[in-house]
Amino acid sequence: MGVIPYILGAVLIVVSIIIILVVLLQESKNSGLSGAIGGGSESYLGNSKGSSIGAKLAKLTKICAILFFVLAIAVYVILLFLK
Repeated sequence: MGVIPYILGAVLIVVSIIIILVVLLQESKNSGLSGAIGGGSESYLGNSKGSSIGAKLAKLTKICAILFFVLAIAVYVILLFLK
């Protein structure tokens, strides 16, 4: 067995941790009671600032998810052919 499956496995673990962190950093679409009382998210600056960061986090989530699935399939195929 080579070293490549171990490297890909380690990268897979790192990407999965990044996905977890990025998803936890994203804001909820549902403001709930705090949005009704505070109303801070309804201003122009609140919407534009939040949407740009939110859009970047959403894009990063999509990229990491695609990378996760590609790495998972690659590790499976490599381990399948090494047997």
